[in-house]
Formats: sequence, structure tokens, C-alpha cells
Amino acid sequence: MSSNHAEQDRTVDPEEVARYRGLAEMWWQPDGKLWPLHVLNALRTDYIRDQLCRSLGRDAAVDQPLAGLRMLDIGCGGGLLSEAMARLGADVLGVDVVDSNIAVARLHAREQGLAIDYELNSAEALADRGEQFDVVLNMEVVEHVADLPAFMRSVNRMVRPGGHTFVSTINRNPISFIVAILGAEYVFNILPKGTHQWKRFVTPTETRDLLAEDDLTVIEQTGVKVNPLNRKMWLSPSMSVNYMVLARKGHPSAT
Repeated sequence: MSSNHAEQDRTVDPEEVARYRGLAEMWWQPDGKLWPLHVLNALRTDYIRDQLCRSLGRDAAVDQPLAGLRMLDIGCGGGLLSEAMARLGADVLGVDVVDSNIAVARLHAREQGLAIDYELNSAEALADRGEQFDVVLNMEVVEHVADLPAFMRSVNRMVRPGGHTFVSTINRNPISFIVAILGAEYVFNILPKGTHQWKRFVTPTETRDLLAEDDLTVIEQTGVKVNPLNRKMWLSPSMSVNYMVLARKGHPSAT
């Protein structure tokens, strides 16, 4: 590996890559071990659509309200969110550092007749080649990277002036340790053990600060609540555990 390539991939954690390679074939099993992602995907899809349409003055009720938007889904996994965004009309590039995830995503998109570009690559490499997007989706990724500030700088660089980025992650506090790790992974078994490391959770303040360093201002935020007994998720004012934020680059009047 060249020194340049190593520098580009410094935020990639090999242990996380190995863990998700083992889970790759489960991505499209809605009743399997990754069922929380399928439930979450429906919730976040509506949230992304509605917030973008509100910010951009679009009609969320039309068939493809996100048509014409170039969108990056970083850490796309098996393609759940990429496919949802493509169905809403976005021009989607899905990127992941796990080869088997990309293979699964490409196969499923082809079977669904969806024109989605998938690429095995890192955020650093994409940013270094000058990629720019109207919307960058940074969902359930930041808690898995090795160097969070470096990763966020790379992702934020790819949001064009006036563009938007969504960040979805887990807060870091005693409640999140109890709920997201002890509860989710050991009591209710709704996530495979070892999915998360509490020390890598990111507080909303830390997220806002990392965005602000690159001229991204949070314009909307919400918490997400989970009921593991009935497998339901919903938006909540409380950001004590799971949360999502939407930020815009530059002055709010930028276009």
C-alpha cells in the first residue's frame, strides 16, 4: 500500500470492515438480524425527503421530489438508503469500504432495475478527487470510523456551497450505553453483539462543532426512539440516544 493510499484510508477501521463483511448477505433480509436498519430506513427516508423539500421549496407529494439532486450515500452498506433515494428521483452514488457490501448493493439494484452508481472507496479518496454533491448522507457511519475529525472534514468538503448534509448517529452518555449497547445488543438482541463501541458515539454538540468547522450550519434536528418489543421507530424531541441532524453549507440564502 502506498503512503498516499494509506493517508486516504486513515479513517477506515479494519476491524469494522471485517465485521460488516460478515454481515453483508443479511442486508436485504427485513426480518433478519438487521431488521432495525430496515425500520430505520423507512423513517429516515421520509425525514430526508420532507426536510429537503422544505428547505428547497419542493413538493414532497410528487412521485420523484428529489429529481435533479446529485447525492452521495457514504457508508452505503447493502444499499437500503441509496435505493430509497433513487426511487425518489435522486442521482445517487453509494460508497462503502467493504467490498462485499458493494457487491450486494450492486446486485440488488440491478435486480430492482435501479440505476445507482456504487463504488468501493473511502471518503478521503472521493474528497481528494474533488467530488461535489447537492446532498451528502452521512448516516450511521461516524460511530464506526477510526479518525472522526478527519473523516468529517473529508465528507464535509464534498457538500457543494448551498448544499445539504444529513448526519445520523448515537449520542454518547450513560443512557445511550444502557439503551444502545446493553439493551440493543445484550438484552433484546436487536443488533449483533459488538456492533457499537460506546466511546465512539458522538454527542450532538460535537456533531454541530465538526460541521461548523466546514461552514455547515445545523438547520434541523430530531431524536429517534425505538421500541424493540413491537419493532417500531419514531421521531422524538429527545436526542438522548439516536438522533439525526440536517445542515446546510454557507449562508442560508445560498443556492
